[in-house]
Amino acid sequence: MANLRDGLLLGCGNPLLDISATVESEFLAKYDMLPNNAILAEDKHMPIYNELIEKYKAEYIAGGSVQNSFRVAQWILQRPKVAVFFGCVGQDKYSEILSEKASSDGVNVQYQRCKETPTGTCAVLITGTQRSLCANLAAANNFTVDHLTTPENEKYLKEAEYFYISGFFLTVSVESILLVAKRALAQDRPFMMNLSAPFIPQFFKDNLDQVFPYIDIIFGNETEALAFAEKQELGTEDLKEIGLKMAALPKQNSGRGRIVIITQGSDPVLLIQDGKIAEYPVEKLATEQIVDTNGAGDAFVGGFLAQLVQHESYETCIKCGIWAARQIIQRSGCTFEGVPTFKA
Repeated sequence: MANLRDGLLLGCGNPLLDISATVESEFLAKYDMLPNNAILAEDKHMPIYNELIEKYKAEYIAGGSVQNSFRVAQWILQRPKVAVFFGCVGQDKYSEILSEKASSDGVNVQYQRCKETPTGTCAVLITGTQRSLCANLAAANNFTVDHLTTPENEKYLKEAEYFYISGFFLTVSVESILLVAKRALAQDRPFMMNLSAPFIPQFFKDNLDQVFPYIDIIFGNETEALAFAEKQELGTEDLKEIGLKMAALPKQNSGRGRIVIITQGSDPVLLIQDGKIAEYPVEKLATEQIVDTNGAGDAFVGGFLAQLVQHESYETCIKCGIWAARQIIQRSGCTFEGVPTFKA
């Protein structure tokens, strides 16, 4: 831990307040939603948030993919402010809840604050061990690149050694992502992204295509990888082949080969590096141990990043990611407690 310092890890994403509740499958059908999927809210979804609060025992949890990953990383590192997070919130009570929760978990939040629009929310619908997300980005949609270029935030960009942004942010500010990606390239520091959800490669292909050449490490689960392969016309549904083809796509930093990491739930995690594929087994939890799969992917990345910033091997990073995901799915929401017990 001696090499840890403030601001080592920097990320951008959508800070959202999760409104989480257990619902019936009929509730999903009512809003045209699928289990274990993530969508952006349309007009027809807007009543969902009040309905969860009024009719179900909804919990409020600090959320947003990158913010979750950083909260998990900070928990594992047990040293505050290693991670600095950028995103846009409103000027309301929800933003204060978010700031308080993320800061208490050790994340250095540098929110852009928007007067006109409320803080973003995400409905987390739990059906059994499945979860479905419906995000109303609201203020999160209003992030602008000029927030990154203020003198104080320029300092964070200059000092960071690792950069991570979610695919979800492609719907918000490609300009900001490209600014961060180009800074990482200029400093020869790793730039990482997550496919985040199938709709990102499906419907935001042009945005993803702009950013992809800068990506040094790309994360995704099996459904996201398949959606990427279909939209990019990679000509295969074999995840290993998809990983190899993703790694081989054009890249700006030719001195750093792209690494592809594909998670598959309880099936092995795939690591594609230098034309080779390694598989890391996932010890399956008993059904009764699984409380909520919401946040498993975010936790995996958080565990991975916690080891990466300590210069650990990719094997150790992946094993910690698997460990972190296992912890989070045994709890409601992306939450944790106590001192982490991961051992490489």
